[in-house]
Amino acid sequence: MKKLYGVIGYPVGHSMSPTMHNDAFGRLNMEAYYHAFEIVPEKFAAAVEGLKAVDISGFNVTVPYKVKIMDFLDEVDPLAKAIGAVNTVVNENGRFIGYNTDGEGYVTSLLQALNEADLKKRRVLIIGAGGAARAIYFTLATYKDAPHQIDLCNRTAEKAKDLIADNPASAVSAALSIEEAEASLQQYDIIVNTTSVGMHPHIENTPLQLHHVRKGALVSDIIYNPLETRLLKDAKNQGAFIQNGIGMFVMQGALAFEKWTGKRPDIKAMEAIVLSRLQNQKDK
Repeated sequence: MKKLYGVIGYPVGHSMSPTMHNDAFGRLNMEAYYHAFEIVPEKFAAAVEGLKAVDISGFNVTVPYKVKIMDFLDEVDPLAKAIGAVNTVVNENGRFIGYNTDGEGYVTSLLQALNEADLKKRRVLIIGAGGAARAIYFTLATYKDAPHQIDLCNRTAEKAKDLIADNPASAVSAALSIEEAEASLQQYDIIVNTTSVGMHPHIENTPLQLHHVRKGALVSDIIYNPLETRLLKDAKNQGAFIQNGIGMFVMQGALAFEKWTGKRPDIKAMEAIVLSRLQNQKDK
């Protein structure tokens, strides 16, 4: 009998995870199947109990349930608890344990983009103070070779201050307004946009101006639709290196796959599937 995996959310019809994971199962000759479960909010509790009842082997959690799911789990990983959100659930002998692979997925993709395993000398600016910023900031701060400095900027600087105060690790961090960040971009080696500003269909928007970005810096955007946001186009024109959100999406999925199965999926194949799906959407 095939093991069952899946993703829960509302809506989930657009999810690329089923295609990505089912291809990975096939490549590894595993008797497993991944399904997208669209759960309406009023039936969430019953649906989760139903998944437990059929002994689902593991599942991903997407919006709007990354926080709500925590109340239905037997255990939550300390980093996921600090982040305050779970995106991956593992069934360990009937105990359902929650993890957050978003931050780790981002950091892994960042290290690949930099072609190195050491961030210690880097100065990082994170744009935004929402859920994605929280996951990336906390993961970077707790990383064994954490960056020298991790600053946050947000339209509301108070939210950035609150996020710094919640950080479970000791990190050199400052909260900046967007204007303050724009004026001091020269000092940063890595700039990360964690907001939705610039996402399709509002592709002409940008979270901040890059007039002072340092040539040779890396500007990273967790958005992958479009593949090259206005922020990344501006960065490239200023002589910076760029990274889109494909790496984070693929790596968070690959890390979830590993937690469920103990096996490493084909990362390049996962990436090719996501790029193909995005291209098909663009062509329609």
